[in-house]
Amino acid sequence: QVQLVESGGGLVQAGGSLRLSCAASGSIVSINAMGWYRQAPGKQRDLVATITNGGKTNYADSVKGRFTISRDDAKNTAYLQMNSLKPEDTAVYYCNALIRGTYYIQNYWGQGTQVTVSS
Repeated sequence: QVQLVESGGGLVQAGGSLRLSCAASGSIVSINAMGWYRQAPGKQRDLVATITNGGKTNYADSVKGRFTISRDDAKNTAYLQMNSLKPEDTAVYYCNALIRGTYYIQNYWGQGTQVTVSS
């Protein structure tokens, strides 16, 4: 059984910063790509940023220059550093990871963490 647990969400004023963490645990051999997605009320879930196991990153245009994704493979953890936050960044943020076990490779989602940016 594999779990992804996000943390670090909360309420922040516009222009502020937050750092999200996503820790994977369970029967893990390796983790391929990891990513962050977000879903605002009444909207679809959108990609925010991804990072491969080789460290290659990809960002949504709306967060480029403000958000930074990183990972610590020794801890099976991904991070999302969010700076210069805007009210439109308000959403539930979900972690995603493609995880390889001994006999499987499967995509997992975390439970989500709320980020609220006040104006």
